[in-house]
Amino acid sequence: MGPFEARDAYAFDYRMHEGSAMKVSHHFAGHTGMPVAIQTWVIEPGGFEGFHRHEGQAALQEFYQVIEGQETMRVGEREYKLSPGDSILAYAGVGHDLRNTGTDALRVLVVWGPAGDADFSAFGSHQLAQRDRAGGVA
Repeated sequence: MGPFEARDAYAFDYRMHEGSAMKVSHHFAGHTGMPVAIQTWVIEPGGFEGFHRHEGQAALQEFYQVIEGQETMRVGEREYKLSPGDSILAYAGVGHDLRNTGTDALRVLVVWGPAGDADFSAFGSHQLAQRDRAGGVA
C-alpha cells in the first residue's frame, strides 16, 4: 500500500445500520497511523445511513462533510440540511442518521473514532481557528 489512493479505487458495496446500500471507500484501510477511520461514502438519491448511536464500549464520534450533493442529517432531536462544504459532528451516544435528499449521488467524507481530546494548541492554524470561533479579530 502506497501513500496515494485514487478516487473510488478501493470502493466496495456496503449497508450499515439497516440503511440503504452505499459505496464505501475506507481510505488506507485503517493504516494511517491515526486513531480514526477516514471514509468516503457515496449514497444514491433517497438512500440513507440508518438511525443509530455509538455508546458504551463502542462509543464513537463521527464527523461528516458533504463533498458533493445534498443531504439532511438528523442529530439527536435536530435536523440539518447540508450542502457541499458543510460539516456536522455526531457526538458519542447521540442518535443520528443522514439521508440523500438531492437528485444526484451524495458523496460525503466521514471521519470516526473514539471520543477524546488532542492538543493542537502549538499549531498556528489551530490558534487562528480558536480565535475566530471566539469572535476575535486579526
